Amino acid sequence: MTRFAVSLAAAITALTLARAAFAGDQYVDETGYAASGYDVVAYFDLPQNPVGQTQTAPVPGDKTITADHNGATFAFASHENRDRFLADPAQYAPQYDGHCAYGVAKGGKVPGNPTLWRIVDGKLYLNITENVAGFWHEDIPGNLNLSEGNWPDIDPTPASTATIPQWSSQAPEG
Repeated sequence: MTRFAVSLAAAITALTLARAAFAGDQYVDETGYAASGYDVVAYFDLPQNPVGQTQTAPVPGDKTITADHNGATFAFASHENRDRFLADPAQYAPQYDGHCAYGVAKGGKVPGNPTLWRIVDGKLYLNITENVAGFWHEDIPGNLNLSEGNWPDIDPTPASTATIPQWSSQAPEG
């Protein structure tokens, strides 16, 4: 390996570690769980309704089947789902640390409501209210482009501490 390649690899590793060290925390609501205690792996097994229709209800997690990731506790409906999550948390955790995808497109961190979900290109996205989800759905590719562009600057800011409006969640049972 050339000296340049070694230096480049070292620089990339340093940037990756620095980004991870300054990454923001997962959004956690009053339940004390990420995604309000819903099983984030189960979303990937649910039927997804067309844009404009209410999504299938998410699957509640069990408070006795949990895993920690990104400063938060995630609850799962089964040990199998927890194991799938632990094998690849980035695959299953909501994008933007569980914050609203449209909010990130607009430049900020606001809560993500786990009942207002959509999987796009194998990633789980949440939105804050039905109206906001409607705006996001009007141009998902364009809004994702904005979100991805905004996220590197927004990510290091603290997680939202706001309550999800027009919705109350129940902590997982078990």
